[in-house]
Amino acid sequence: MRTSLCDEFGIEHPVFGFTPSEHVAAAISRAGGLGVLGCVRFNDAEDLDRALTWMDENTEGKPYGVDIVMPATVPKEGTQIDLAGLIPQSHKEFVQQTLLKLGVPPLPDGEGGDGVLGWLHSVARSHVDVALEHPIRLIANALGSPPTDVIERVHAAGVPVAALAGKAEHARRHVANGVDIVVAQGYEAGGHTGEVASMVLVPEIVDAVDVPVLAAGGIGSGRQAAAAMALGASGVWMGSYWLTTAEYTLGNTSTKEALLAAGSSDTVRTRVYTGKPARLLKTRWTEAWAEPGAPDPLPMPLQNILVSEAHLRIARSDDPSVVSMPVGQIVGRMNDVRPVADVMAELLAEFDVTVERLTKLR
Repeated sequence: MRTSLCDEFGIEHPVFGFTPSEHVAAAISRAGGLGVLGCVRFNDAEDLDRALTWMDENTEGKPYGVDIVMPATVPKEGTQIDLAGLIPQSHKEFVQQTLLKLGVPPLPDGEGGDGVLGWLHSVARSHVDVALEHPIRLIANALGSPPTDVIERVHAAGVPVAALAGKAEHARRHVANGVDIVVAQGYEAGGHTGEVASMVLVPEIVDAVDVPVLAAGGIGSGRQAAAAMALGASGVWMGSYWLTTAEYTLGNTSTKEALLAAGSSDTVRTRVYTGKPARLLKTRWTEAWAEPGAPDPLPMPLQNILVSEAHLRIARSDDPSVVSMPVGQIVGRMNDVRPVADVMAELLAEFDVTVERLTKLR
């Protein structure tokens, strides 16, 4: 399982593994892929710096990348704007009433939060600043093309830029802006995702641009990786599938328990997580937002700020029926806890078997 991207990035296999866990990202790199650390959970630049320093020391010299969340246009954040003050009181009351109805206990005194500030443009820029101080090999942006000045700065450091796309027109725009790799993310994917399924999206984007394309969405086996290559992709981008690996220790046991028990139909695409459409695990929390009378989710980043404390309370409750977790439809195959190395080995072995079987077709 080798393509031109392997030589470009110094990796053994064109498997790009996105994860918010530095432990998982490092394990993916050690297993021959490219671990890509999601930066959005790091509100503090020093925390991200520590995580990347840990990766520098624990990847055995293997390459890795980072993923940021930055809109192409700079929003009017401004230090003078009190974002929390823009949230309607009715939304705050709905969240509190819903948590009470679901039996989610309050946080201990003194605990709370202002939301995941990594969704803010200014914080994302600080993530770029920190990342470029480390030997990263890729910067990917979950919201498409970063601003042109960011792309130019990253290129000046000798680092390629990847951007996620849910439509062919998005992919063409990314390349015109200077993006080097397009991640064609299908409807099946976890987190922010579009409306076109991978089987249709990947060849459309491959035909639309002249840069390498990574297939994302619904990939958790060698057969699916082989299908992505058959559609013209130069590699695969996997995110959800690492959430039940042994190295993933973020969150609590209830989240992993809920993921292991879920089927492929147990997800929902909704704006309740960040304000933009994202695929989440379907739970009593997501269902509450779909009930008659529930308010419409707010735009990013207000929705994230609105539900930030709720997410902390849900995590503390240790109740798998209410967890709030981005995950793709591939969750139906995530049925046991295994080390990253074992997941990668199984994927590669099945890929080889699949390709061999295809060569024998008449």
